[in-house]
Amino acid sequence: MVITTALASDTAARPDAASPPTRSLVGACLAHAIHDGYTDGLYAFLPVWQAQFGLSYAALALVRALYYGTMGALQVPANLVLRRRSHRFALVSSIVLAASGLAVVALPLGLAGLCVGLVIAGMGSSIQHPRASALVDDAYGSAAQGPLGIYNFSGDLGKAILPALIALLLPIIAWHDVMWLLVALGAVVCIAVAALTPRRRYAQGMATHSSRAGGRDGFALLTLIGALDTAVRMGFLLFLPFLVREKGGASATVGIALALLFIGGALGKVTCSWLGTRFGAIGCVAATEAATAILIVAVLLLPLSVTLCLLPLLGIALNGTSSVLYAAVPTLTRRDTARAFAIFYTAVIGSGGLAPVAFGALADHMGKTAAMLAAAATALVILPLVAMLRRPLSQARIPE
Repeated sequence: MVITTALASDTAARPDAASPPTRSLVGACLAHAIHDGYTDGLYAFLPVWQAQFGLSYAALALVRALYYGTMGALQVPANLVLRRRSHRFALVSSIVLAASGLAVVALPLGLAGLCVGLVIAGMGSSIQHPRASALVDDAYGSAAQGPLGIYNFSGDLGKAILPALIALLLPIIAWHDVMWLLVALGAVVCIAVAALTPRRRYAQGMATHSSRAGGRDGFALLTLIGALDTAVRMGFLLFLPFLVREKGGASATVGIALALLFIGGALGKVTCSWLGTRFGAIGCVAATEAATAILIVAVLLLPLSVTLCLLPLLGIALNGTSSVLYAAVPTLTRRDTARAFAIFYTAVIGSGGLAPVAFGALADHMGKTAAMLAAAATALVILPLVAMLRRPLSQARIPE
């Protein structure tokens, strides 16, 4: 019933003129929040699944990777399959598919059902990032940088709300029932997204894309910068709990440290998006990457009390760069923005999966301090790459 209602709205009689850009932005943000909430909310279920199915830590990681790996690998193929369908259809389908996957997980089908359901949910989430980003860009055209930052921030809201809600519910009701509540929430969001998003692309966004010239040569460089920026972030997150413990912090202190970092990260996505619009992408990214390197070294060397004070600032630098980078994707592509976002997100998600493995191997051989210094050095490597973006962005007629 939900699927039928949501997809039927793709052919509603309401004209596109009745869907101003703000409505599309809200729809894209809702889709981003529910998908990112699903993605990080699964972490709360891992201890329950480990106990129920008798999984080792390695097996548990593989089960988790079924969702994350599917989401990352299918960004480009999913966008290709749905390239001729409207943003509304694509986003509604993404939520329906993700919620259906969680419904399979909720069924009493054992470990096999869990694995199949996570793959289906990952397929749904693979659709959202490129098409929601393209929807915002189509709606706002050359003024999309700020709205894309808001869209980027909305994912953090989902990551903050759903995992916390799941953690509160699991001690009270069975995990299967919690999963069904997530499915119901997905159905509500699906209907809201269908009501908010337009049937067709905005003419202004498409016209803007077709007029952009000279920027595409920098897209590969931008994608590399995005992958490296994600590697720095994931590498630091891998070692932060151990660093806090090493400085004398208890388990509660580790939680506080992560909260401070994530609060700063959410703030960074909004503030850096505004700063990038006001002062230019080149200077903003260079400043955040330099600050990231300096602050990583600082929290590594300074006592715990000072480290906790610096973590919100580090969170701003670590996460803020991503909003500026996402906003630059449409400026460096001429026509198919959704495909460009799919490629970009594939690189970013892939880096997020591989970087902790690489930094972890380095820590095993050379120690945690060396691995964290390597993460700081990676941030510095980005600086000359960002400078090389100046010419492509200038040719795209975007202020730097």
